Amino acid sequence: MRGDDRTTAHVRGAAPRVAAAAKDLRQRLTPTEQALWRALQRRQVRGLKFRCQHPVGPYVLDFYCPACKLAVEVDGDVHDEQEEQDEARTRHLEGYGYRVLRFRNEEVLTNLDVVLEQIAEAALGSPPCPPNPGGNPPPAFGRRGKRHQRTALADRPDE
Repeated sequence: MRGDDRTTAHVRGAAPRVAAAAKDLRQRLTPTEQALWRALQRRQVRGLKFRCQHPVGPYVLDFYCPACKLAVEVDGDVHDEQEEQDEARTRHLEGYGYRVLRFRNEEVLTNLDVVLEQIAEAALGSPPCPPNPGGNPPPAFGRRGKRHQRTALADRPDE
């Protein structure tokens, strides 16, 4: 059974139309989203994996770190006219344990380093995401939300 089941600790069941919208949005990133995505992709920020235009329940998140349940939203001028909807969306996601960071286009374009540091601090400071002092990827999460540790063969003790 799919749906919004808060006992699973995350929003489930993105409708096919939401998944299709996310796919379309990935093809049409704004210049600001492109700039931030170039900086977040390939684990460039402290080894954290982010997804771009990721469907979560009824929403499409601009950027999402699944290990930390962190959503990063880039807001242009249109968001000045939809503050109530944005706040309702944030409250809904927070109800499932997601953290939501919002940045204005201008912040991303003029202070990208500061934005990236704030994202890293929020991600690494949130309880579900382990610290990453060595720059290695954080533990992965299985399909059912169970944490499993990735261990390289060379890192295993000889038995």
